[in-house]
Amino acid sequence: MTAPTRPHQVANFTSLGTSWEIAGDHGLDLTPALAVLDDLDRTWSRFREDSSVSRAARHGGSIPLTPTTTRLLDLHDLLDDLTTGAVNPLVGGSLEALGYDASYSLVAGSPVPAPPWRSLPRSEDHLVVPAGVVVDIGAAGKGLAVDLVVAAMEDSGQPVRWVDASGDLCHVSGEGPLRVALEHPSDPSSAIGVWDLAPGSAMGASATNRRAWGEGLHHVLDARTGRPVRRVVATWAVAGTAMLADAAATALFFLSSAAVEDALGVAAVRMFTDHTVDCGRGFTGEIFT
Repeated sequence: MTAPTRPHQVANFTSLGTSWEIAGDHGLDLTPALAVLDDLDRTWSRFREDSSVSRAARHGGSIPLTPTTTRLLDLHDLLDDLTTGAVNPLVGGSLEALGYDASYSLVAGSPVPAPPWRSLPRSEDHLVVPAGVVVDIGAAGKGLAVDLVVAAMEDSGQPVRWVDASGDLCHVSGEGPLRVALEHPSDPSSAIGVWDLAPGSAMGASATNRRAWGEGLHHVLDARTGRPVRRVVATWAVAGTAMLADAAATALFFLSSAAVEDALGVAAVRMFTDHTVDCGRGFTGEIFT
């Protein structure tokens, strides 16, 4: 990642199981950012025994919703429709069946399809979850977390230049675009291209090599079958918010770049297993040949 001018301070930390970087022009107090991330983790993490998601999975119950997380679930409704059920936040049990569980056992059993997303009752302030059903908001949750961190820092009087959560990136402000390398999914030390991210925009990125284990297993599943996707290995999308960019990057494992651009109003590109690339009309970056 290349910035037109260097920020005064860059802060790095770990939260939600991933590495974060926040850049600003003044000294950074990360307390507001850490607070919103902890709140999100306490509600939605399936890796914490005390989270609302974990308690509901064990005993049945409800997960509290805020206006922000209601928008997240509304976006999941759209993803569920667009992908005919392939992207479904009830895929947590499917991931656990393949070994990607709270204890990171990485011992795979048989694939388990996810229950239908629309089968769960939902009100304005609660999602009702039966025992045995595990919610996983990974399709857009990290992007939402980035947006929440940006808002929390700005609300505390600390405007930031960018927030990067290991590929989910919001370029908040600056004198020019932020040049972002598109990581090669087979070689994290190299890039397949670059994309200039304008101030006020966000990028979502996903790849099957990020969380992989066993014989061909990884974290991007088709919820209808409980099996990992095979045809697409990496995706990138640019949108006005990190949540939407993250959601689009997930949808790109199942839909063409053109289809995702048309449905979500984003710019998109994806790479297949044979390393060919599908660039949408909105892609303004450069793919190396």
